[in-house]
Amino acid sequence: MTGAVLRRVLSDEEATTQLAAALAASQPGPGVVYLRGDLGAGKSSLARAWLRSLGVTGTIRSPTYTLVERYPLGDSEALHLDLYRIGSGGELEFLGLDGEPASLWLVEWPERGAGGLPAADLVIALSIHGRGRLVDIVAASPLGARWVAAAEESDKLASFPEP
Repeated sequence: MTGAVLRRVLSDEEATTQLAAALAASQPGPGVVYLRGDLGAGKSSLARAWLRSLGVTGTIRSPTYTLVERYPLGDSEALHLDLYRIGSGGELEFLGLDGEPASLWLVEWPERGAGGLPAADLVIALSIHGRGRLVDIVAASPLGARWVAAAEESDKLASFPEP
């Protein structure tokens, strides 16, 4: 299933929250998720809902200016990166992320960090679709394929219409 695309429509913010919860609940192990889409496509909203689904409480800040925000998750942590403001993957070395044992990486604008990021397990592309969003979920690794399969098997994605 690696490379297969799962396409769904998110009609509103509640649907985005439900998708985040489904993906959080079906995560088979430590994973890296690339979030792609134009400005305003919903990348930060999806990341915020995902972190909430994992039990993060308190303020969830956008890493637009800090580039990375860290959130404790039991014995590990989640990293939320927004790379919009960097020029190349080489700039990531100054963030001290080498070998970071995070259980989840949520990376906005991953193309700007090319060469400096771990490989993606899932690539999630969001685009504006009428009043909602169109989401494409691509399994980019064997773990990503298991992730998508687990989400589909649990019927957590069944409530989202296909375009």
